[in-house]
Amino acid sequence: MIGIEKYLFNDDGLIPNSHYPLLLYRACFKARGSEGAVWLEKHFRQNDWYNSWQAGIYPFHHYHSTSHEVLGCFSGNALLQLGGEKGRQMNVQAGDIMIIPAGVGHKCIRHSPDFIVVGAYPDGKDWDLLRGEDGERPQADQNMAQVPLPKTDPYFGMENGLLTYWK
Repeated sequence: MIGIEKYLFNDDGLIPNSHYPLLLYRACFKARGSEGAVWLEKHFRQNDWYNSWQAGIYPFHHYHSTSHEVLGCFSGNALLQLGGEKGRQMNVQAGDIMIIPAGVGHKCIRHSPDFIVVGAYPDGKDWDLLRGEDGERPQADQNMAQVPLPKTDPYFGMENGLLTYWK
């Protein structure tokens, strides 16, 4: 049984966050290194989350107003700040998957030298990169209001996960 952690963050005036919770699936896959990256990309794609990439997480607060995002860590570990400055710090490590609703701020505070994630988007949606700067809203709020709920969870597929918690 996979443990699902749920985190809600309030709009702080700069980072809008979301009424959907950020979901964190701890230690939900075993593959590491390049095998882990291949497994994540394949698994996400099978569940209609693609337009994937491999890298770290930006070291500045940012969010996406045009798409939800999944990040699967296949190497290393990191301390993240989620939900903006008034949000929460959280450690993630290889084997963890995090589903970030559109609008939820995220930033890497520090990481191991080998920290890498696979990122992907429901239906391969295009994404923007916003930093909570003056002038981004209300356009960002309008964008987020039009982002549809995903048809599948990137890990569980057609049942459980975000399909349970993002109603």
